[in-house]
Amino acid sequence: QVRPVESGGGLVQAGGSLRLSCAASGSISLKAMAWYRQAPGKQRELVARITTDGRTNYADSVKGRFTISRDNAKNTAYLQMNSLEPEDTAVYYCMAEYVRVNYWGQGTQVTVSS
Repeated sequence: QVRPVESGGGLVQAGGSLRLSCAASGSISLKAMAWYRQAPGKQRELVARITTDGRTNYADSVKGRFTISRDNAKNTAYLQMNSLEPEDTAVYYCMAEYVRVNYWGQGTQVTVSS
């Protein structure tokens, strides 16, 4: 397995939308993919997670605004972010969870202007 690759970050105005993508290395041991974020001066936090069989969970702060999905054939996870707020500004990291190890992506910056 290798580090997953994120894309799709950028600058957007409050109320706007962005979609992040994360491509992981394919393996039968890949069991879940997740998005985390880390704002300046804050700890990294879970944003959303999706398992191979489609079960999802979200941080309370993004419920109703963000949607995580995945294409198992492409080993790719997506994070659709709508109604973005300045508080969503952070570096967003993808994590690919395998049976015995997790791999982090390099991160992608999301900046929401007010």
